Amino acid sequence: MSSSYPRLPLAEVLDFREGPGILAKDFVSEGTPLIRLSGTKVGSDLLEGCNYLDPDVVDRRWSQFRLAEGDVLLSTSASLGEVAVVKSSGVGAVPYTGLIRFRPAGSGIAAEFIEYALRSSDFKAQIEAMGVGSVMKHFGPSHLRQMYITVPPVADQRAIAEVLGALDDKIAAGDEVVRRCDELASTYFRAMLRGKDGQTVPLSDLARFVNGGAYTKGASGSGKVVVRIAELNSGIGGSTVYSDREVEIDQTVLPGDLLFAWSGSLTVHRWFRDPAIVNQHIFKVIPDRGSPMWLVNQALRAKLDDFKATAADKATTMGHIQRRHLDELVRIPGPSDIAAFDAAMSGLWSRALAAEQESLRLAATRDALLPALMSGRLTIRDAERLVSDVT
Repeated sequence: MSSSYPRLPLAEVLDFREGPGILAKDFVSEGTPLIRLSGTKVGSDLLEGCNYLDPDVVDRRWSQFRLAEGDVLLSTSASLGEVAVVKSSGVGAVPYTGLIRFRPAGSGIAAEFIEYALRSSDFKAQIEAMGVGSVMKHFGPSHLRQMYITVPPVADQRAIAEVLGALDDKIAAGDEVVRRCDELASTYFRAMLRGKDGQTVPLSDLARFVNGGAYTKGASGSGKVVVRIAELNSGIGGSTVYSDREVEIDQTVLPGDLLFAWSGSLTVHRWFRDPAIVNQHIFKVIPDRGSPMWLVNQALRAKLDDFKATAADKATTMGHIQRRHLDELVRIPGPSDIAAFDAAMSGLWSRALAAEQESLRLAATRDALLPALMSGRLTIRDAERLVSDVT
């Protein structure tokens, strides 16, 4: 990517340090958070999935790794390229090995600009050029010392970060709407279960569970996304498979459909992206016999712990359930409560879906603006005008 801004050796402008390798025997039940990869994923809380360390041990052995507010973390293994900014909740925490902490090495770079430099197509292209992920299995500080980043004047860096940050703030607000809608729906469902006419039914009475197909084999590389467990857990990425194949509607997932990964991590997802193809090991869950989508979603989630226990017992390879387990009983509200709450529950489902789709559009706008701003092809004033139109 050509740019009107200078490209400088990354190590000249950024201070970086990879987190320490710490053995599980050093983990304790509470104390200093040890940040894991799961906390750096988009939409995650930084402390999600963290372990804990004895603060006194951290002071003696790993104090140089403690995080400060505004530090930027980059994941370098498993899910390479996840970028997260440390908020107040992460101050004093320690990043685990596989996470690299960045901060300015001098006055030539604004701290708030760093996350966008690490998300830029120029930075990602350099990683790909090093063969990381195919031949090379681990990306680390030695690779960073060979890399360059585009460095606009500091005033422009701050302006770029402000423009793109406005979109990120809007996306974060949407994520919060989704979280609250889903949380409120779960609260209502639990309240309904306490009603006097609750009932117990086979889960399979509420919906059809249509298994996906083996659609990655021979995929064309264009067309619809082939939804695998990876896309459900981490979104669309560089390894996502695309296919032009025509697939029956029962194996095509549309926005607002429900998907259940019945193998591996066993998770339930509301699909909010463009129409896609359901791959094997995933059920498209289609409400049946007049059951509303929200009821199927809640009933399925109520069975998840049981299903995960079943899968764990079978985990000689990859844990999974069998179709017969879908006939197991699940507790659901009575007909009167289902009718009484239907409008509210359906509204929460729709509001969460709308927020997810809006965040997707905002993220696409941000990702389109980033290379244009970094190259100088788009002025900051024009970018501000575009952002004001969508926020």
